[in-house]
Amino acid sequence: VQLVESGGGLVQAGGSPRLSCAASGIVYTANVMAWYRQAPGKQRELVASVSSGGTTKYGDSAEGRFTISRDNAKNTLDLQMNSLEPDDTAVYYCNVKRPMTPTYSYWGKGTLVTVSS
Repeated sequence: VQLVESGGGLVQAGGSPRLSCAASGIVYTANVMAWYRQAPGKQRELVASVSSGGTTKYGDSAEGRFTISRDNAKNTLDLQMNSLEPDDTAVYYCNVKRPMTPTYSYWGKGTLVTVSS
């Protein structure tokens, strides 16, 4: 299984970048795809998740500003981020996990988003 993130980079405060994650090699497609982020000196935290059935969940930092979406046919995951702030600076990771048998959890290598003030 391979997860490849794209769309990171340097963004000005208030910007609206879009992150994408392309997944390949997944056989059991009933799963939850998610974006996590890890800022310098902080723990990794959930940004948002979406199940294969379309149920979404947002972390407090993303609620109202970010929108997660997935394309089950293409095995892709997107994160539309709006109104970015310097505190959003972090490495953003794509994750796919399946909580039911057969279980799995895979991570991408991450993409750095740097928000300048």
